[in-house]
Amino acid sequence: MLDRLLDRYLGLPAAEGPAPSVTKAIPVPMPDGVRLLADRYAVPGDEPRPVVLIRTPYGRKGVMGKIFGETFARHGLQVVLQSTRGTFGSGGEFRPFHLEKEDGLATVAWLREQPWCDGRVAMAGASYLGHTQWAVAPYLDEPLEAICLGVTASEFTSAFYPGGILAVDNMVSWSSLIGRQEGRFAGLPNPWQTKKTRRAMAHLPVSGADVEAIGKQVRFLQDVSEHAEPGDDFWAPADHSAEVAGLTTPVSMVTGWYDLFIAAQLRDFKELAAAGREPRITIGPWAHGELASLKTLITDQIGFLSAHLLGDRAPLRQAPVRLYLQGSGRWLDFESWPPKSDTTPYFLRPGGLSPAEPVESKPGTFTFDPADPTPAVGGPLLSGVQKQQDNKDVEVRRDVLLFTGDRLKRDLDVIGEISALVHVRTDLGHGDVYVRLCDVDGRGVSRNVTDGILRLRPGSPGSDVDGVVAAEVQLDPTAYRFRRGHRLRLQVAGGAFPRFARNHGTGEPVFSAVDGKPARFEIFHDPAHPSRITLPVFAG
Repeated sequence: MLDRLLDRYLGLPAAEGPAPSVTKAIPVPMPDGVRLLADRYAVPGDEPRPVVLIRTPYGRKGVMGKIFGETFARHGLQVVLQSTRGTFGSGGEFRPFHLEKEDGLATVAWLREQPWCDGRVAMAGASYLGHTQWAVAPYLDEPLEAICLGVTASEFTSAFYPGGILAVDNMVSWSSLIGRQEGRFAGLPNPWQTKKTRRAMAHLPVSGADVEAIGKQVRFLQDVSEHAEPGDDFWAPADHSAEVAGLTTPVSMVTGWYDLFIAAQLRDFKELAAAGREPRITIGPWAHGELASLKTLITDQIGFLSAHLLGDRAPLRQAPVRLYLQGSGRWLDFESWPPKSDTTPYFLRPGGLSPAEPVESKPGTFTFDPADPTPAVGGPLLSGVQKQQDNKDVEVRRDVLLFTGDRLKRDLDVIGEISALVHVRTDLGHGDVYVRLCDVDGRGVSRNVTDGILRLRPGSPGSDVDGVVAAEVQLDPTAYRFRRGHRLRLQVAGGAFPRFARNHGTGEPVFSAVDGKPARFEIFHDPAHPSRITLPVFAG
């Protein structure tokens, strides 16, 4: 009964025939002698079949086994669900993002030698499970049959350090999760632990937030905070972006407009498409790990795998790009990303935002104080309050400048990639430029749509002789309808904490920084310094 209800919820046809058989804790040998444990979900029949490999650090039981094991197998897909090194019984130490290539390649080679595998292997999964696919797929002489990449990217570093800044909220949240996930009752809701983890995000130095959150060090948080400075190549082995264009394996992707990997995943999609690889992607109104995205992700992956492993191409749609236009309630299909649009600049002026050229004006000013950092509201987070939120509390602060446009006379559809050019000067030379685009409704409620941040240091590129920096800030891509009667609003601030590490104003590495200095900002928006946000306006 539970299986039938789950299939109905996911929009899958009712599975026929006997249930799959499960073989637990199969030891898979690695070249260094370590053994990784895996569960095999076999479909009925004795003949060799293709295998869907899913490599996960989150365990093989519970939801992981139910969805990626049982559900896939009930629909005809033989699955091997493997715990990555150092997790849930697998040997060795879990060093996230560092040994997935070697372990993944060894696992694929082992699978192809098993009598129940016909030599064909595909991979699937989401988030870190997507990273394990990128760590394998480009490096095989005999390609995988297909990969299914949910909310993930070929490189994770840009999500660790967006704009060159440690993503404290997400990094502490994930470190807390993996640091306690194998403890008793770890999978149950724990509001006390959630509050403790959130308080730990403010701990200084950041490198001590793990002990503050869960009472012990987590190797990943130590790594990600210690190697946060420019030029550090510690994460180079985890970056597979250079291999994207050469990938020949068929690819299906699912992501969300409030996913922390959205920009990097769309870069992967564009590069694959430019190389003629014919990838496909679905983009919904979701945050990372949101339950509402599960139905789309699972049905997409089962359908794509069934097409490439079982010959059932009925579930495949025609359009390479399907996206949800927020604010309209509509799904749209396109042949490419981004779709054709009119590139439209909106210029900053004192308190205003307009397509008209800027006017003579004095710069706006504010002071960012690392002892009282500008707070974050919503956005692409792993936990806590995510996605779109009312920005009223942050917009009344003195360390946030607002630039608001006139009421729109007609709906404005923005679909594509967004950038901002902000001319800024700080008295310290150090500073972060945070830019957020908001939708202000008819009642004056301001909700975030997309944002971006950039860290400045003394002598940053784009500086002129007066110390004014032309800061180019990349905002996350979006598809959003600003309705008639609404207004565009741009926030400019010196941070969004704890989503991004506070700028201490001293240049000290984030790993050890404790003290800080307030920084005075000047935001220029005159004809000589035309600060602006550039929007891809879709004509339909």
